[in-house]
Amino acid sequence: MSFDVDLTLRDGRVSARFDVPGGVTILFAPSGAGKTSVLDAIAGLLTPERGHVRVDGRTLFDSAARVNLPPERRRAGYVFQDARLFPHRRVRANLLYGARDDSGLAEVADLLGIRHLLARWPRTLSGGEAKRVAIGRALLSRPDFLLLDEPLASLDAARRDDAMRAIASVRDATGLPTLLVTHDRAEAERLGDRIVELAGCDDGAPGEI
Repeated sequence: MSFDVDLTLRDGRVSARFDVPGGVTILFAPSGAGKTSVLDAIAGLLTPERGHVRVDGRTLFDSAARVNLPPERRRAGYVFQDARLFPHRRVRANLLYGARDDSGLAEVADLLGIRHLLARWPRTLSGGEAKRVAIGRALLSRPDFLLLDEPLASLDAARRDDAMRAIASVRDATGLPTLLVTHDRAEAERLGDRIVELAGCDDGAPGEI
C-alpha cells in the first residue's frame, strides 16, 4: 500500500510531496516544521489549501476534484503525541473505543504487552504504558494505515525504549503502512524503512518534503 501525498497547507508555508510504498516512512524535521499538520491533513483533521492525498490509489483528498473524505471514512489509525485516553474509562474500554467488537483484543494486548493493564485506570499508567494503549486502540479500529505523531515524545530513556520496542513489534507483526513523524534522527533510523525530510520553515520560507 502506497502513500501518494502532494499538499500545500498553512498559508503556503508548508508543502509536502512524497510517493512511497508500504512499510514505515519517517517524516523527519525539527520542531515547528509542520510535521503534525501534514499528518492532520492526511487524517482529515485539517483541510489543505490545495493538493491531493491518495493511499493505495484511493483518493482521500483532491482539491482539484473537490474530494475531501471526512476523517471517519479515511480509515486511518491515528496515535497522537499525547495519548488522549478517556480518563473515565478503564484501559479495556479505551482499547475498544471505536472497535467493531472485542475479537482482536487479546491478540493486540499480547502484541503490546498490556494484557495486565486492562482493568487499570489511565491515571495509573506510566507514559510508556499510556502510549502502548493508544497504539492498541488505533490497531483495534482496524485501520488501513497508521499515523504516529512523535510517539516517543516526553518519555524518559527507559520508557522510550519500551515504546520503541512496541512500535517495532507492531511494524513487524501487522505490516500496516505507517507514517511516523519525529525530530529524533536515532529514532527515525531505528524505526523507519525510509526517511523523508521536511525542511524547516520557521523563517516563513516554504517547507517541502
